Parts: sequence; C-alpha cells; structure tokens
Amino acid sequence: MKTILIKGALAAACLCAYDGYAQTPDRWQITPGGSIIWNINGHIPHADHIEMAGKKVALWLQYGVDSSGASAITRTIVFPTYRLVPNKTETAMMYTISDNMLPRFFINNKLWKPDVYNGGPVKALPEKVRSIQHKGITTVTSVLGNDHRIELKRTFFPSDNQPLVLEQFVFINHGTQPVPIEMEAMQLERMPAESRSANGPLYFTVETAGAGRQQVAAGDSVRFVVGYSARRGTEPRPQINADAEMAGRRQRIAGILSLLQLETPDTLLNTAFAFAKIRATESIYLTKGGYLHGPGGLRYYAAIWANDQAEYVNPFFGFLGDSIALNSAMNSYRWFAKYMNPDYKPIPSSIVAEGDGTWHGAGDRGDMAMIAYGASRYALAAGNADSARVLWPLIEWSLEYLRRQVNENGVVHSDSDELEGRFPAGNANLNTSALYYDALRSAVLLAKQLKVPARDYAQRAAELRKNIDRFFGATVEGFDTYRYYGENKVLRAWIATPLTTGLFERKAGTIAALFSPKLWTEDGLASQSGDRTFWDRSTLYALRGVFAAGETARAMDKLEYYSRRRLLGEHVPYPVEAYPEGNQRHLSAESGLYCRIFTEGMFGMRPTGFNSFDCTPRLPEGWDHMALRNIHAFGRKFDVEVKRKDKGRLLVMANGKEYTIKEGTTLPIVLK
Repeated sequence: MKTILIKGALAAACLCAYDGYAQTPDRWQITPGGSIIWNINGHIPHADHIEMAGKKVALWLQYGVDSSGASAITRTIVFPTYRLVPNKTETAMMYTISDNMLPRFFINNKLWKPDVYNGGPVKALPEKVRSIQHKGITTVTSVLGNDHRIELKRTFFPSDNQPLVLEQFVFINHGTQPVPIEMEAMQLERMPAESRSANGPLYFTVETAGAGRQQVAAGDSVRFVVGYSARRGTEPRPQINADAEMAGRRQRIAGILSLLQLETPDTLLNTAFAFAKIRATESIYLTKGGYLHGPGGLRYYAAIWANDQAEYVNPFFGFLGDSIALNSAMNSYRWFAKYMNPDYKPIPSSIVAEGDGTWHGAGDRGDMAMIAYGASRYALAAGNADSARVLWPLIEWSLEYLRRQVNENGVVHSDSDELEGRFPAGNANLNTSALYYDALRSAVLLAKQLKVPARDYAQRAAELRKNIDRFFGATVEGFDTYRYYGENKVLRAWIATPLTTGLFERKAGTIAALFSPKLWTEDGLASQSGDRTFWDRSTLYALRGVFAAGETARAMDKLEYYSRRRLLGEHVPYPVEAYPEGNQRHLSAESGLYCRIFTEGMFGMRPTGFNSFDCTPRLPEGWDHMALRNIHAFGRKFDVEVKRKDKGRLLVMANGKEYTIKEGTTLPIVLK
C-alpha cells in the first residue's frame, strides 16, 4: 500500500530535534484512505495497545509482533452496563481472551499458531505479519506457511449497538491449487456467581460463526468469525452477523469523521484531528440513565467526572454536533445537577455505576469550577436556548458555591485538584481559580442570551483576575509565571491554564517556562519540574493556550512534535492519559482536548452567544489557508475558512460572508 507525503511535517525517516529532544523515526505511516499502517520491515519485537468502543461494549486490544514475525494478541472485552458487586467505578464485567483460548485453525491439515498450541500431532504452520492498520477498526495482515501462499486478514471491532465484539478471519489462497482450511467450532460460556452480579444473572460467551472445513479454490477466500458477547438473565444471546456489524461500525466511524473536518496543508495534523474525533466520540455508552461519555481505560465506564466530561470533552461536543455526543453532554450535566443542595455542599467529583453511586475521594478538586466552566461554554456553543435554560440553574449554583469558597486572598479554596493528591495542590490552586474566572465570563454572556440577571458575575471576574495575578503570580525557577499554590516552589504543568482562559498578563514567562527543559520532555509536559510523570491533558491545555496567546510558531513546533509522536510513533494513535500511571491508556476525553487545540486555539473560536462567536485565527507561517468544515454549533451548520490575503492580513470566510482582518485581530462573527 502506498503512503502519502505529509506536507508541512517531516518525512517519516528523518530525525529532527525539538529543544533537545529527537523525534524518532515513524513506525506508522498515513495511507491515502486516512488510516495509519505499520508495514513490518524490521524493528521487532514490538507491542502496543489500543481501545475501541460501541454503545454497549469496549475492546482493549493488546497487539504485537514477536521476534519471529508472528502475531501476539490479547483482547480484553468490557461491558459497561453489566455490573458486578461491589458496584463501584471499576466493576463492569470484563474478560480477557488470549490467543491460546481461540478455536484451532488448520490450513491444509497444518496447525496455525504453533506457539499457542505447542505443536501437537500435526505439523505447525509459521506466520509472518506483514502489516497492522487502524481507523476505527484494527486489521492485522499476515502470510502463513513457508511459501506465503495463504494470506490472513484479521479484523477486530466492537459492535455499534450490541454488547458484542467481533474478530474476523479471512484466509485468501494465493496459490495455484485448492487448499482445505478449517476453523474448529467452539462455544465457551462463563457466568459470574449471581451473588456477585449487581444486575444479573450475567453471561459471557465466546462462540464461532461459519466454523468447519472448506475447500478454498486458488484465488478464493474463506471467512470465519469469533464473537465475544454478554447477556443478562433471559436476554437472547447477541447474534453474530459479521456483515451487518461491520457496516454498522463503519457507518458510525464515517459519521463522526464527516463532522467538524480540519482542512490544512498538513496531512499529519488533519489525520491526528480525525483520529482524535473518533476516540473522543466513540466512547459513549447507552446506560439505564441514557447516553454517557466514559473515559475507558479498563476502569472508567458508565460513569462521569467533573473534569473529563463536564470540563474537557463536552465543550468540544458543542462544536462537533454529533447527536449522541450532545445527548451524553446534557445527561452528564443533568446527573451533576441532581446533587445541588441548599446548603452548598459540594457536588461529587464523579457519579458512577450508571448513576447508582458516587466517588468523592479527593474532596472538592475544584469540581464546581470545572462544571461551571464546561456547562457555560457548552450551552453557548450548542446554541440551543432550551438546553441552556436546563443548564442555567446548575451554572448559577456552581458559581454561588465558588463565591462562598473565595478565601482571604481573593482566590478559590479547594481541597485538591484534578490530579487528586498525586502532586501537592495546597488549599487554593491556580487551575480552580482560572476555570472559575472563565466560567464567570461565559455566564455573563449566557445570562444575556437567556435574558436573566447576570448578578455580579462581571465584577467578580474583574476582581478575580487581579487576585489571580496578585496571589499566584511569582518568579518560579527563574521564570516570571505562576506558582501553582501558595507554598509552591517548582514549576508545574498547570501554569498553562490561564492562557486558555484569556489571562495573558504573564504569557511570556509562562510560555518560556512551559517549553523549557524544566517542564518540556519527550512526551510533552512533565507534571512537575524534575519529575518524569506526565499527563497529556496539561500538554493539550498548554498547546491550546500558546496558540490563544498568539505565539503561533512556538505552538506549531510543539504541536507537530506531539502529534507525530502520538499518531505515528511507538504508542498510537490517540492522545493518552498518563505515564507511569495507567501505562498511557487512551482515555477518550484527552482526544477531545486535542481537537480543542484547533477550534479554540488555532482558530480562536470563543462562544459569545447562541448565534455568535469571537474568532482570532492563528494561521501558521508557511500556510496559505486553513479551514474547519461542517461545524455544527450555534444552532447552525457552517464552515470557517482562513486565507492569507497579503502580508499581515487574513481573509476570513464564515457562513457566506468574507472579512479582512489584521493578523492577531479578534473578529466578532454573528451567524444569520
């Protein structure tokens, strides 16, 4: 398969330094169809993992190629709404299936997978993996036998609607003679003890479809399928219809990719954006409480968090316009709203187990700031007055809670932050106060749209802005930036947050600190100077904030590096949660944050009303144009296109109108 040239980026084989860190050669390449492929031509053994999701199931796939060139695959299947006891965050029913649990395959009476079946009475057939490919579906292509006349294409994907994962085996005979190929029939069923099932009895089944022995003519092929499914009580077992399930999965992926399309001269960024849309949007589960976005990662399902959902991904969904994503956003805010109370006790950080429980183990992490920030931005971007009226009481309540938490220094008290005690945060941290400031600004705009009083939100925002600079502003490790909390003496990654909320008083020192060797590592920002721990979320905030601050060239340098590492490097194809914790799980909300680098950072889109937004485009040097196509926001469908008109001036086209602005200028746009 041919690959395409990545314009505006480096050729796959080159090494390039980014402030002391060398970009390793790409393991993966982008195909003309927009997938990524690893053509195995050495550099083995290598292993990786990826997560995929449907409305009733998640698949965490560990895949690799060993030193002999053979595949090694382990599947962990998670059923978010099939719950075990104790019914907590992590107790969705899940099972891991390794290769040695599969039915046996025989090609011309020779056993495939000798390493799994330990030889036996029949002669083993060697395997050489030729390629692995991702685009919402994972395909592993191998050749079998010493003559390589049998090709095997193996695909893995979740059902879009059923609690079912399918693994499809297509054997192709490239020889000149017919070959008998067999998959043994198999059915395996497991049932947790009913006393351990929260909503059982529950069943997990592995079964084959199309099993048996077939004579495959030269040039012909045969398909076998293995299904991994769950059912509850007297529910019928999900039926295996591979064609229908494949079509459903492809349709869901195509639908996500059709929305909010990034168009730039840089194929790397376009593709990374498209992949991030998939991961951010596929991870939505149909629970007894409706659609709920869930981070994933073998732990976080059928549950919501004030950061992942309310703060990170829901504001992105307001621009994407996917109906299921919009439904999940509103459901998450409704769930949080159930915990409002007249005594202003904090809303739990997380609501888990399809709504049956809560988690509040780190106290108030600034959760009300996260909720108010995300809900107000989402309400404006979605452009639906009825939805905004539903959200307004939650926003008001959260802002009043925060007002009551303002301390003697004029900033917001919180027990911890979103890192939940992994790193110190004092009793008042920069992240919480910066999010509160942004929420106040959005609430003023939202109140105007709803024609309700904005209370004293504008005044509180102005005072808080001064207090943030006065209390948190400091010289830290030689940089004129922010201390993260009162006693903080070392640089922290979350000094990036003010840049995303319009606080640019210390942008020069903050950007210098973020991109200095003190914080910037080969995997983006370290959580704290001198520590190897990283969480992608802070890097993604930083990249968005540096674009917003107008430092386009510096932001592009790091964005190119980060995007290449995550899409084409050693662990692909999405932004990750953290390391060493979780071994870089592909939690889905981080992918939403990646997309917001473009909508809010590069294109500078800030919602100002139900049909209006400010646009401060940052067209990178060397680009003549960029566009966001098929935006579904502000109650409309439209494009935003930016072109370089002449030196220092840009042409902005939106909703059929053209505007000429100076570079760096904010353009108010009202959609008619």
